[in-house]
Amino acid sequence: MKKTVALLLVLVLTMGAFIGCSAPKEEEEGKEKIGLVVSTLNNPFFVSLKEGAEAKAEELGYDLIVLDSQDDPSKELSNVEDLIVKGVSVILINPADSAAVGNAVKAANREDIPVITLDRGAEAGEVTAHIASDNVAGGKMAGEYIVEQLEGSGKVVELEGLAGTSAARDRGKGFNEAADNSDLEVVARQAADFNRTKGLTVMENVLQAQPEIDAVFAHNDEMALGALEAVKASKRDILIVGFDATDDAKKAVADGEMAATVAQQPKKIGSLGVENAVKVIKGESVEKSIPVDLKLITE
Repeated sequence: MKKTVALLLVLVLTMGAFIGCSAPKEEEEGKEKIGLVVSTLNNPFFVSLKEGAEAKAEELGYDLIVLDSQDDPSKELSNVEDLIVKGVSVILINPADSAAVGNAVKAANREDIPVITLDRGAEAGEVTAHIASDNVAGGKMAGEYIVEQLEGSGKVVELEGLAGTSAARDRGKGFNEAADNSDLEVVARQAADFNRTKGLTVMENVLQAQPEIDAVFAHNDEMALGALEAVKASKRDILIVGFDATDDAKKAVADGEMAATVAQQPKKIGSLGVENAVKVIKGESVEKSIPVDLKLITE
């Protein structure tokens, strides 16, 4: 009996020691989550923006959840609702449509989740900060370059971006300010939705309709590159200026096929988005408008 009691006592003490040793430590606090909703990942510019955000999130030790809206405002709203459910601390959003995105921003506002817009603004809802290049200045820069190259006069085509986006509106505004202060004549102004294939199709139609064209200003490089293919096929000599300085566009400029592209810094926009999201999470103040420098690439 004594042996049995002793054995039981040893067993109890051993189990107690085992339990004490294996008791879980206090769980480490998980990483804060930041959401990034991108208008489309079918565009090199926004892929670069995403990459800049991912690199900065990794550097600073935050989880970044990236969702693609596929240029669809309803998908965009669904993406924001998904991030709300996932418990993100801040939502970075590159709107598919500056007007329609207001519903998504308001959804985040209702849950007290701060929103930072990237590249394109939001026309409704409460936004903590907006990070973008000065698109008006960039459009004007492109327009002034075309005026200079055409020595003050000529016939120009404007390929517009996605209707409803602040980028399309602002780039067009800047370009037309430059055109209006010269003898440039805008002979066609058509939307190609920031898309290379549409840029090609629209430019083909414009070339058929307009016997005289001296230059093209496209609101982004994808449309400019589409227009370039149409111009090359037509064997006409037309100066083409794009916007964004994507790798394909910079190569086309270096090869002498495009005249110029306005250089944004999409990776920096994404990186600054995460940097400022982290400031918000830490309770630090951020600027309402955060500009990113532009420059014209001509070689």
